[in-house]
Amino acid sequence: MRFAAGRRAVIVAVVVTVVALPLVLRNLASAQLAPPPPTPVDGSPSTFPTALTTPANERRPPSLTAPTALLADLDTGQVLFAKAPTTRRPIASVTKIMTALLVLERTRMTDVVLVDPAAVFADDDYGANSTLGLRAGERLSVEDLLYGLLLGSANDAAEALAIYVGGSKEAFVELMNRRARRLDMNDTVFFSPDGLDDRGRSTVRDLLTLTRAARALPAFDAITATRFHRIPAPEGLDRRIQNRNVLLWLYPGATGIKTGSTARAGACLVATAGRDGRSLAAIVLGEPDGAFDDAAALLNYGFDGFGSRTLVAEGEDLGVVAIRGGQVPVQTAAELTRLVPSSDAIVQRRIVVDPRAAFPPAPGDRVGTLRVLVDGRPVGAVGMVVRLVPDPEADGGPWWASSVGAVARAVAGAATSLAD
Repeated sequence: MRFAAGRRAVIVAVVVTVVALPLVLRNLASAQLAPPPPTPVDGSPSTFPTALTTPANERRPPSLTAPTALLADLDTGQVLFAKAPTTRRPIASVTKIMTALLVLERTRMTDVVLVDPAAVFADDDYGANSTLGLRAGERLSVEDLLYGLLLGSANDAAEALAIYVGGSKEAFVELMNRRARRLDMNDTVFFSPDGLDDRGRSTVRDLLTLTRAARALPAFDAITATRFHRIPAPEGLDRRIQNRNVLLWLYPGATGIKTGSTARAGACLVATAGRDGRSLAAIVLGEPDGAFDDAAALLNYGFDGFGSRTLVAEGEDLGVVAIRGGQVPVQTAAELTRLVPSSDAIVQRRIVVDPRAAFPPAPGDRVGTLRVLVDGRPVGAVGMVVRLVPDPEADGGPWWASSVGAVARAVAGAATSLAD
């Protein structure tokens, strides 16, 4: 039995693991769903969408039918667009990003996995329509299984790797949830290594955190950017799998990462792309139709609707702040550069003094933080450090008297408008 209720039970809704099929996804509500088409043998992904439909005005936030979505800068984590970012939903095979992260952290690519019988799917098992057809006792490298996991969304590869790393699927799921806690993915819970158990839930915000953690591992990026890969078979021809993320063919600069779909989860997609030195992630969950279109629209909005701006210069004079026992002149400890809407944007600065800071500090001591918001949304912060500690006996009265003007300037400049 593969689930508590039995994996061999009659299944009314057959899992769909390819979000690349608009016709299938338009009929997710129907009682009978067509299985994914066979992976093409050669050439372009002919069985997948061959064109993307995106809004004409790419500088405006797109209107999406997906119930929850997010666009972010991968390098900084800055969120550029969010729709219901804390709504928890089933994520189907996007779950396999966490599976891959744990495998990459705990194994070597050259390790050889002996396929456990518990990882083998019978023809009528739930999820059997998306497998490599692994056999008990077959030996495959971790690398080949990861390609099967991330390109072909192979459920048997997920379970074989889970058993190899955790000792059992159940133990591996515990590792998944512990890793989620360490990443502060507090709205996420996993119930399976493959995402077939729709009790698993996450949010687009948590999936951004997971995606950034996975992309920090070079092997993960290399695999998800691959279009085709061959995996040895026990006999006969090699298994030839194709990446199910068709944005790799259709979207300029696309770099990965993972698709997923079940009847309950709908179409799910984490897509990344790079252009002009920027790397963006578009995350879409629960899309009834057109997940690739939604992701492309988000990416276009990110690349065309935002420009890189230096919002804070290193060593910038912030005037004088009061700490316990006195006042000190301060400056910024670092530069802050973020993506800002190409149209007029309101940039606000908020000085936050550390309540533990006390007089007299040493020059260079951090006594607070300068937080920066764009159009009311936090985009980052830099440390605020002491410029110098003046001589309290200096002529002309208290040392801080000459800094009153600087304080006034800092307050007056708390909110500014940036325009092209």
